[in-house]
Amino acid sequence: MTILVTGGAGFIGSNFLHHIIENTDDEIICIDKLTYAANTNNLPKNISLYPCDIAEDGWYDNVFTKHDVKTIFHFAAESHVDNSIEDCSEFIKTNITGTVNLLNASLKYDVEKFIHVSTDEVYGSIEEGSFTEQSNYSPKNPYSASKAASDHFVMAYHNTYDLPAIITNCSNNYGPRQYKEKLIPQTICNILDNKKIPVYGNGLQVRDWLYVKDHCAALTQVWKYGEVGEKYNIGGECEIRNIDLVKKILKYMGRDESMIEYVKDRPGHDRRYSTDIKKIQNHIGWEPLYSLDYGLQQTIEWYENHRN
Repeated sequence: MTILVTGGAGFIGSNFLHHIIENTDDEIICIDKLTYAANTNNLPKNISLYPCDIAEDGWYDNVFTKHDVKTIFHFAAESHVDNSIEDCSEFIKTNITGTVNLLNASLKYDVEKFIHVSTDEVYGSIEEGSFTEQSNYSPKNPYSASKAASDHFVMAYHNTYDLPAIITNCSNNYGPRQYKEKLIPQTICNILDNKKIPVYGNGLQVRDWLYVKDHCAALTQVWKYGEVGEKYNIGGECEIRNIDLVKKILKYMGRDESMIEYVKDRPGHDRRYSTDIKKIQNHIGWEPLYSLDYGLQQTIEWYENHRN
Protein backbone atom coordinates (compact mmCIF):
# COMPACT_ATOMS: atom_id res chain seq x y z
CA MET A 1 0.00 0.00 0.00
CA THR A 2 1.01 3.60 -0.59
CA ILE A 3 0.89 6.75 1.54
CA LEU A 4 0.47 9.98 -0.43
CA VAL A 5 1.73 13.22 1.13
CA THR A 6 0.70 16.46 -0.57
CA GLY A 7 2.88 19.53 -0.11
CA GLY A 8 5.79 17.33 0.92
CA ALA A 9 8.48 19.77 -0.22
CA GLY A 10 7.11 22.46 2.07
CA PHE A 11 7.70 23.07 5.76
CA ILE A 12 5.37 20.78 7.70
CA GLY A 13 5.02 18.25 4.88
CA SER A 14 8.76 17.68 4.56
CA ASN A 15 9.21 17.32 8.30
CA PHE A 16 6.38 14.81 8.28
CA LEU A 17 8.06 12.83 5.50
CA HIS A 18 11.25 12.61 7.55
CA HIS A 19 9.14 11.42 10.49
CA ILE A 20 6.85 8.94 8.73
CA ILE A 21 9.60 7.05 6.89
CA GLU A 22 10.84 5.98 10.32
CA ASN A 23 7.38 4.80 11.36
CA THR A 24 6.07 2.72 8.45
CA ASP A 25 7.15 0.16 5.88
CA ASP A 26 4.55 1.39 3.37
CA GLU A 27 5.57 3.04 0.12
CA ILE A 28 5.52 6.85 0.45
CA ILE A 29 5.09 9.28 -2.44
CA CYS A 30 4.90 13.05 -2.54
CA ILE A 31 3.01 15.61 -4.61
CA ASP A 32 4.10 19.24 -4.62
CA LYS A 33 3.50 22.23 -6.88
CA LEU A 34 7.00 23.47 -5.96
CA THR A 35 6.02 27.06 -5.26
CA TYR A 36 8.41 29.65 -3.82
CA ALA A 37 7.92 28.18 -0.33
CA ALA A 38 8.91 24.63 -1.35
CA ASN A 39 12.39 23.19 -1.67
CA THR A 40 13.30 19.78 -3.04
CA ASN A 41 16.29 19.76 -0.67
CA ASN A 42 13.72 19.36 2.11
CA LEU A 43 12.76 15.91 0.87
CA PRO A 44 14.21 12.71 2.33
CA LYS A 45 16.11 10.47 -0.04
CA ASN A 46 14.24 7.79 -1.97
CA ILE A 47 10.90 9.63 -1.89
CA SER A 48 9.14 9.68 -5.26
CA LEU A 49 8.12 13.27 -6.10
CA TYR A 50 5.36 14.17 -8.53
CA PRO A 51 5.63 17.90 -9.34
CA CYS A 52 2.04 18.83 -10.08
CA ASP A 53 -0.67 21.29 -9.11
CA ILE A 54 -3.57 19.70 -7.24
CA ALA A 55 -5.85 22.51 -8.44
CA GLU A 56 -5.51 21.36 -12.06
CA ASP A 57 -7.84 18.79 -13.58
CA GLY A 58 -6.84 15.21 -14.26
CA TRP A 59 -3.48 15.12 -12.48
CA TYR A 60 -4.42 12.33 -10.10
CA ASP A 61 -5.13 9.58 -12.62
CA ASN A 62 -1.45 9.42 -13.52
CA VAL A 63 -0.47 9.05 -9.86
CA PHE A 64 -3.25 6.80 -8.57
CA THR A 65 -2.99 4.30 -11.42
CA LYS A 66 0.72 3.81 -10.69
CA HIS A 67 0.38 3.49 -6.92
CA ASP A 68 -2.08 1.78 -4.61
CA VAL A 69 -2.80 4.90 -2.56
CA LYS A 70 -4.72 4.03 0.60
CA THR A 71 -3.76 6.89 2.93
CA ILE A 72 -3.49 10.61 2.15
CA PHE A 73 -1.93 13.25 4.36
CA HIS A 74 -3.05 16.54 2.84
CA PHE A 75 -0.64 19.37 3.73
CA ALA A 76 -0.58 21.26 0.42
CA ALA A 77 -1.83 24.81 0.96
CA GLU A 78 -1.10 28.46 0.45
CA SER A 79 -0.64 29.65 4.01
CA HIS A 80 0.84 33.16 4.29
CA VAL A 81 -1.81 35.58 5.53
CA ASP A 82 -0.11 38.66 4.08
CA ASN A 83 -0.14 37.12 0.60
CA SER A 84 -3.82 36.23 0.94
CA ILE A 85 -4.65 39.84 1.82
CA GLU A 86 -2.80 41.10 -1.23
CA ASP A 87 -4.36 38.52 -3.61
CA CYS A 88 -6.41 35.52 -2.51
CA SER A 89 -6.81 33.89 -5.93
CA GLU A 90 -4.07 31.28 -5.38
CA PHE A 91 -5.53 30.48 -1.97
CA ILE A 92 -8.89 29.73 -3.55
CA LYS A 93 -7.27 27.53 -6.21
CA THR A 94 -5.01 25.49 -3.97
CA ASN A 95 -6.83 25.40 -0.66
CA ILE A 96 -10.36 24.94 -2.00
CA THR A 97 -10.29 23.68 -5.59
CA GLY A 98 -7.17 21.59 -4.95
CA THR A 99 -8.72 19.98 -1.88
CA VAL A 100 -11.93 19.15 -3.76
CA ASN A 101 -9.89 17.56 -6.57
CA LEU A 102 -8.09 15.44 -4.00
CA LEU A 103 -11.37 14.43 -2.39
CA ASN A 104 -12.74 13.34 -5.77
CA ALA A 105 -9.59 11.31 -6.41
CA SER A 106 -9.98 9.68 -3.00
CA LEU A 107 -13.50 8.57 -3.84
CA LYS A 108 -12.57 7.33 -7.31
CA TYR A 109 -9.65 5.24 -6.09
CA ASP A 110 -11.06 4.01 -2.76
CA VAL A 111 -8.70 5.76 -0.38
CA GLU A 112 -9.07 4.25 3.09
CA LYS A 113 -8.07 7.27 5.18
CA PHE A 114 -7.87 10.97 4.31
CA ILE A 115 -6.06 13.13 6.90
CA HIS A 116 -6.80 16.80 6.21
CA VAL A 117 -4.25 19.07 7.91
CA SER A 118 -5.84 22.40 8.74
CA THR A 119 -5.30 25.34 11.09
CA ASP A 120 -6.70 26.81 14.29
CA GLU A 121 -7.08 30.10 12.41
CA VAL A 122 -10.42 28.87 11.06
CA TYR A 123 -11.86 29.59 14.51
CA GLY A 124 -10.87 33.25 14.40
CA SER A 125 -9.67 35.15 17.47
CA ILE A 126 -10.54 34.48 21.12
CA GLU A 127 -9.98 36.80 24.09
CA GLU A 128 -10.38 34.25 26.88
CA GLY A 129 -10.46 30.46 27.06
CA SER A 130 -9.54 28.13 24.20
CA PHE A 131 -11.10 26.82 21.02
CA THR A 132 -12.45 23.27 21.12
CA GLU A 133 -13.44 21.06 18.21
CA GLN A 134 -17.03 22.23 18.73
CA SER A 135 -16.19 25.94 18.43
CA ASN A 136 -17.86 27.82 15.59
CA TYR A 137 -15.76 28.81 12.61
CA SER A 138 -15.12 32.56 12.31
CA PRO A 139 -12.20 33.15 9.90
CA LYS A 140 -10.97 36.73 9.79
CA ASN A 141 -8.73 36.81 6.71
CA PRO A 142 -8.77 35.29 3.19
CA TYR A 143 -6.26 32.58 4.13
CA SER A 144 -8.25 31.28 7.08
CA ALA A 145 -11.48 31.61 5.09
CA SER A 146 -10.03 29.37 2.37
CA LYS A 147 -8.93 26.79 4.95
CA ALA A 148 -12.34 26.91 6.61
CA ALA A 149 -13.94 26.22 3.24
CA SER A 150 -11.63 23.25 2.68
CA ASP A 151 -12.56 21.85 6.11
CA HIS A 152 -16.24 22.11 5.25
CA PHE A 153 -15.73 20.30 1.95
CA VAL A 154 -13.82 17.49 3.66
CA MET A 155 -16.58 16.96 6.20
CA ALA A 156 -19.25 17.29 3.49
CA TYR A 157 -17.58 14.49 1.50
CA HIS A 158 -17.49 12.35 4.64
CA ASN A 159 -21.17 12.97 5.39
CA THR A 160 -22.39 12.70 1.78
CA TYR A 161 -20.15 10.02 0.28
CA ASP A 162 -18.81 8.22 3.38
CA LEU A 163 -15.26 9.32 2.59
CA PRO A 164 -13.12 8.11 5.54
CA ALA A 165 -11.76 11.53 6.48
CA ILE A 166 -10.30 13.10 9.62
CA ILE A 167 -9.56 16.81 10.11
CA THR A 168 -6.80 18.18 12.32
CA ASN A 169 -6.56 21.86 13.28
CA CYS A 170 -3.10 22.82 14.48
CA SER A 171 -1.71 25.92 16.14
CA ASN A 172 1.27 27.89 14.79
CA ASN A 173 4.06 25.52 13.76
CA TYR A 174 7.77 26.30 13.91
CA GLY A 175 10.98 24.38 13.38
CA PRO A 176 13.51 23.42 10.67
CA ARG A 177 12.81 23.94 6.96
CA GLN A 178 10.20 26.69 7.37
CA TYR A 179 10.25 29.38 4.67
CA LYS A 180 11.63 32.65 6.00
CA GLU A 181 8.46 34.73 5.50
CA LYS A 182 6.96 33.44 8.78
CA LEU A 183 7.68 35.12 12.13
CA ILE A 184 10.20 32.78 13.73
CA PRO A 185 12.41 32.03 10.69
CA GLN A 186 12.20 35.66 9.59
CA THR A 187 13.38 36.79 13.02
CA ILE A 188 16.25 34.29 13.03
CA CYS A 189 17.33 35.03 9.47
CA ASN A 190 17.18 38.80 9.97
CA ILE A 191 19.38 38.49 13.04
CA LEU A 192 21.86 36.36 11.08
CA ASP A 193 21.84 38.96 8.29
CA ASN A 194 21.99 41.89 10.74
CA LYS A 195 18.65 43.30 9.53
CA LYS A 196 15.81 44.89 11.46
CA ILE A 197 13.05 42.58 12.71
CA PRO A 198 9.58 43.83 11.72
CA VAL A 199 6.90 43.45 14.41
CA TYR A 200 3.28 44.16 13.54
CA GLY A 201 1.52 46.84 15.60
CA ASN A 202 2.44 46.66 19.27
CA GLY A 203 3.42 42.99 19.08
CA LEU A 204 0.86 41.97 21.71
CA GLN A 205 -0.81 39.34 19.51
CA VAL A 206 -0.79 35.97 21.28
CA ARG A 207 -0.09 32.69 19.51
CA ASP A 208 0.14 29.08 20.65
CA TRP A 209 3.37 27.60 19.24
CA LEU A 210 3.72 23.95 18.23
CA TYR A 211 7.12 22.44 17.48
CA VAL A 212 6.85 20.68 14.14
CA LYS A 213 8.19 17.37 15.48
CA ASP A 214 5.35 17.29 17.99
CA HIS A 215 2.89 17.97 15.17
CA CYS A 216 4.28 15.10 13.10
CA ALA A 217 4.00 12.71 16.02
CA ALA A 218 0.40 13.81 16.61
CA LEU A 219 -0.55 13.22 12.98
CA THR A 220 0.90 9.73 13.11
CA GLN A 221 -1.18 8.97 16.19
CA VAL A 222 -4.31 10.39 14.53
CA TRP A 223 -3.66 8.17 11.51
CA LYS A 224 -3.33 5.07 13.67
CA TYR A 225 -5.94 5.71 16.36
CA GLY A 226 -8.14 8.62 15.24
CA GLU A 227 -11.82 8.08 14.53
CA VAL A 228 -13.07 8.69 10.99
CA GLY A 229 -15.40 11.67 10.76
CA GLU A 230 -13.83 13.40 13.77
CA LYS A 231 -11.81 16.59 14.23
CA TYR A 232 -8.76 16.89 16.48
CA ASN A 233 -7.10 20.09 17.65
CA ILE A 234 -3.31 19.89 17.88
CA GLY A 235 -1.58 22.57 19.94
CA GLY A 236 1.72 23.11 21.69
CA GLU A 237 0.34 24.63 24.92
CA CYS A 238 2.99 27.32 24.50
CA GLU A 239 1.15 30.65 24.37
CA ILE A 240 3.30 33.77 24.10
CA ARG A 241 2.96 37.33 22.78
CA ASN A 242 4.72 37.97 19.49
CA ILE A 243 6.92 40.69 20.95
CA ASP A 244 8.02 38.44 23.82
CA LEU A 245 8.81 35.67 21.36
CA VAL A 246 11.01 37.99 19.30
CA LYS A 247 12.80 39.18 22.45
CA LYS A 248 13.38 35.56 23.49
CA ILE A 249 15.01 34.76 20.13
CA LEU A 250 17.15 37.90 20.35
CA LYS A 251 18.34 36.83 23.79
CA TYR A 252 19.20 33.32 22.60
CA MET A 253 21.17 34.75 19.69
CA GLY A 254 23.02 37.31 21.78
CA ARG A 255 21.47 40.44 20.26
CA ASP A 256 19.58 43.34 21.83
CA GLU A 257 16.13 44.82 21.29
CA SER A 258 17.42 47.67 19.13
CA MET A 259 16.95 45.29 16.18
CA ILE A 260 13.15 45.44 16.61
CA GLU A 261 11.23 47.67 14.19
CA TYR A 262 7.51 48.17 14.84
CA VAL A 263 5.53 48.34 11.58
CA LYS A 264 1.91 49.03 10.66
CA ASP A 265 -0.38 46.20 11.74
CA ARG A 266 -1.93 43.99 9.08
CA PRO A 267 -5.66 44.38 8.36
CA GLY A 268 -7.92 42.12 10.41
CA HIS A 269 -5.04 40.83 12.53
CA ASP A 270 -6.33 38.21 15.00
CA ARG A 271 -5.37 39.11 18.57
CA ARG A 272 -5.16 35.68 20.18
CA TYR A 273 -5.29 32.02 19.22
CA SER A 274 -5.63 29.35 21.87
CA THR A 275 -6.26 25.67 21.16
CA ASP A 276 -7.82 23.20 23.58
CA ILE A 277 -6.16 19.80 23.05
CA LYS A 278 -8.00 17.72 25.65
CA LYS A 279 -9.73 15.63 22.98
CA ILE A 280 -6.53 14.35 21.36
CA GLN A 281 -4.97 13.87 24.80
CA ASN A 282 -7.89 11.87 26.17
CA HIS A 283 -8.95 9.93 23.05
CA ILE A 284 -5.59 9.23 21.44
CA GLY A 285 -3.02 9.75 24.19
CA TRP A 286 -0.91 12.37 22.43
CA GLU A 287 0.50 15.48 24.04
CA PRO A 288 3.35 17.83 23.11
CA LEU A 289 6.79 16.81 24.35
CA TYR A 290 8.97 19.79 23.42
CA SER A 291 9.10 23.07 25.32
CA LEU A 292 9.24 26.36 23.45
CA ASP A 293 12.74 27.00 24.80
CA TYR A 294 14.03 23.67 23.49
CA GLY A 295 12.27 24.00 20.14
CA LEU A 296 13.54 27.53 19.57
CA GLN A 297 17.11 26.55 20.34
CA GLN A 298 16.92 23.60 17.92
CA THR A 299 15.35 25.83 15.25
CA ILE A 300 17.98 28.56 15.63
CA GLU A 301 20.73 25.97 15.35
CA TRP A 302 19.20 24.57 12.15
CA TYR A 303 19.07 27.98 10.45
CA GLU A 304 22.60 28.80 11.57
CA ASN A 305 23.76 25.57 9.91
CA HIS A 306 21.70 26.10 6.74
CA ARG A 307 22.41 29.70 5.81
CA ASN A 308 22.05 28.84 2.10
